[in-house]
Amino acid sequence: MCRWFAYISPTEPCLLSDVLITPANSISKQCSEHYLPGLLPHHKEKDLDHSSDALIRMRNSLLNMDGLGVAWYTNAATSYLRHISGPRPALYKSQSPPINDFNFRSLCENTETNCVFAHIRASSGSTVTPVNCHPFVFGRHVFMHNGVISSFSAIRRDMTDLLSFDSYCNIFGSTDSEHAAALYMTNLTSHGGKVDWEKVYPLEEMLAAMNKAVIQILELQKRILGTNRKPNSLNFCATDGEKMVAIRFRNHVKQQPPSLYWSEFAGRTLNGKFPGNPDGEDLVNENAIFGVDDRIGKHTIIASEPTTYEKKEWHLIGANCALVVDEEGKETEIPVSYDEGLNAEDGDTVEGRLGMHIPPDHCGI
Repeated sequence: MCRWFAYISPTEPCLLSDVLITPANSISKQCSEHYLPGLLPHHKEKDLDHSSDALIRMRNSLLNMDGLGVAWYTNAATSYLRHISGPRPALYKSQSPPINDFNFRSLCENTETNCVFAHIRASSGSTVTPVNCHPFVFGRHVFMHNGVISSFSAIRRDMTDLLSFDSYCNIFGSTDSEHAAALYMTNLTSHGGKVDWEKVYPLEEMLAAMNKAVIQILELQKRILGTNRKPNSLNFCATDGEKMVAIRFRNHVKQQPPSLYWSEFAGRTLNGKFPGNPDGEDLVNENAIFGVDDRIGKHTIIASEPTTYEKKEWHLIGANCALVVDEEGKETEIPVSYDEGLNAEDGDTVEGRLGMHIPPDHCGI
């Protein structure tokens, strides 16, 4: 399945190459290699053949070669446009895998930001084209997804009826994910237009809008497909550049959602200004300009896979839980609220056929 990486900090910028390219398990390398502590057996976190869970093996054996997208926030526009205040996203998309994209490498080596979304795509059936690459931008808001809305073609027409006019018009591709992004923005703005995309909203409203989008998708499937509906994998993430909301969700009583981790420490290991190396404690960062006693600013990373070697730096987000990050960088893990009567059984989809029982996780830090 797809992979994504998100970084946000109220004070500490990151260099894009430090977090997206340099580490051995950076998102640029996750096109073909994966690292899943907490989901694969101890000492075999990179060896999918040792997983007893066929669903995990299937998801993570796929090559993510269907496009790249990066959205990073900058304050540049505030110096030139009177009506703009606060950070706004810049967007880069490419059909090329990141390891083969020299434009991506040059951009990352010369860009710092306090908030970035990066995504590599594994298509679930829609066209491989840059316009279908995540993230999706609505004014100052950015959204991305790992997973799939099952039987999307069956609910797509009814789903568009739920969208505000401007959100519908901002869908340029054909993916289920971009429609989910438009649904989130419709909920967040209470069916508002483009002018409302430039506003900031309380963190509670961001989470409520995402939670509502999940429930709307499940209710459409139940009404249209009935008992023929299949489980969804809905790992969503959204930000306004200052706050962030992410969920790890699958509407099945036994199956785990796709992997999703968070860290409040790994940013120091990734940041080339500080001592330490993301690929091993015995490796020396000779280019560090700060010492071991220097502190890094508060920051949060949310990613499909850990990007540093130290497992203690990372937490696996609980199944069917959300992680929210406020303006000060405080992280809180919260259960996703929904009617479990909207759960779906194993179906004839690949994910449905391969599921097996896994003890449920619990939200909480």
